Amino acid sequence: MSGQPVIVQGDSTLLLDVHDPGFEAARNAIGAFAELEKSPEHIHTYRMSPLSLWNAASAGWDADDVVGVLDTYSRYPVPDHIGENIRDLISRFGKLVLRAYEDGTELFLDIEEESIRAELAANKRVQGMLRSAEVDGRQGFILSLYDRGTLKQELTRIGYPVKDEAPLTEGDHLEVKLREQTADGYDFTVRDYQREAAGAFYGDGRPGTGFGTVVMPCGAGKTIVGMKVMELAATQTLILTTNVAATHQWMDELIDKTELSRDVVGEYTGGKKEIKPVTIATYQIIVWRPDRDQDFPHFELFRARNWGLIIYDEVHLLPAPVFRVTAEIQALRRLGLTATLVREDGRESDVFSLVGPKRYDVPWKELEQKGWIAEAVCYEIRVELPAGDKIPYATADKRGKFRIASENERKIDITRQLIDNHREDAIMVIGQYLDQLKRIAEDLDAPIITGKTPNAKREEIYAAFRRGDLRIIVVSKVANFAIDLPDASVAIQVSGTFGSRQEEAQRLGRILRPKERNSFFYTLVSRFTSEEQFAANRQKFLTEQGYKYHIEIWE
Repeated sequence: MSGQPVIVQGDSTLLLDVHDPGFEAARNAIGAFAELEKSPEHIHTYRMSPLSLWNAASAGWDADDVVGVLDTYSRYPVPDHIGENIRDLISRFGKLVLRAYEDGTELFLDIEEESIRAELAANKRVQGMLRSAEVDGRQGFILSLYDRGTLKQELTRIGYPVKDEAPLTEGDHLEVKLREQTADGYDFTVRDYQREAAGAFYGDGRPGTGFGTVVMPCGAGKTIVGMKVMELAATQTLILTTNVAATHQWMDELIDKTELSRDVVGEYTGGKKEIKPVTIATYQIIVWRPDRDQDFPHFELFRARNWGLIIYDEVHLLPAPVFRVTAEIQALRRLGLTATLVREDGRESDVFSLVGPKRYDVPWKELEQKGWIAEAVCYEIRVELPAGDKIPYATADKRGKFRIASENERKIDITRQLIDNHREDAIMVIGQYLDQLKRIAEDLDAPIITGKTPNAKREEIYAAFRRGDLRIIVVSKVANFAIDLPDASVAIQVSGTFGSRQEEAQRLGRILRPKERNSFFYTLVSRFTSEEQFAANRQKFLTEQGYKYHIEIWE
């Protein structure tokens, strides 16, 4: 019995022994400042990166805290240089401080260390934004308000995260009051962790607070956190969501749980263009443009009112073009909501510098233990390809191999067997390929929702599923994001997107709303194929959150 399951290696990786009795406590501790890279059966690998350490620093960790965790859980002495690297990286957060300057038309970048000032003055990517100055006896640089976000991006990339203490604009006032009883007549209270998350974001309302990201599992009530922040900020708000269904859910939640009336809540989508004191838009409409040579006309929405708060729902899906306009609106409060900071395009540092650092994070398993989200049992079911598919698979290119493995016809029989085993459950069958999903929907005599399903039809099917009139629905990846299906207790994933960790987070999240019975998450994978290899990457996310996969081989 050890209780010290961590091996700290000289390259800043951490090896975590799954079988050690101290595994769970150590995993929870190091997850605050290290990123999971590999999660096979016995040893998990984490890495302490500059970004992971800066996120920890922004959430209140100092170097002694990090080193103390490593000393507590490390099986062997921590290499001396690792402690020094941690101290160096964490100390960088706060060495560059952005402050107000004179009448507020410019900003002052306060840098105490002469060597850093010299390095930036010589850096061609940032020198054009900066001019040397001394303010109140302190040395640094003056920059324009317009360059605030772009400079923060560039400085993060070269290893100098900026602590932004420049003031934020208040925006036009809007009273937002949460109800004690919903419009539907149910008692409503903000849970303790939701209140903590909103408070960690909003802070005391002074410079240095009011921007950042809240990381919270699907089903844990990120929308409630957003509404609580709206109450604290009391300002006109722009909310960006993943799709029209999510837009309508936000609207319904706002009307149901706040005292806002429908006439102050606007929908800005492909079908409607309302701009009101609270406006909810989709990412798709924001990044639409007539052709690639023209600008994005709907970027004007960011300037349409005197917003005081912008909420980025599912911020890990924030389209790259929106980073550009986000760089220009650094004086506004910015709240990112997400279940995972992992981005498939690798732009986590842009979320950090432009939306803001991680302000609050709560592990899935912690909420599960408290009963706030359902307990989930995760299975990976591996099945061989039919004999007739093995030669086409062997001779296909990489993409073709993945598709043949994903559309393995034997998955239809397994799906039917799983459904027979869950006769009392509400079940979602989720996949990537439409032909496969259509065959499954026909086999099960179940409705199907794809990207081509009209929004009105989608919401009709979702509503029937919520009421219990439908027990089984088949959905494409359009259901990955921000769909509230509280009674779903089984998800059967028949195909996915090349091992996406963010997709796994969203799909599991569909069944995590608290309920009387456990939830079951099944992933069907073709054995000895590239799909099996990609599945290992998807599993990484669930392991990161404390879930274990049960592997079963079905003949």
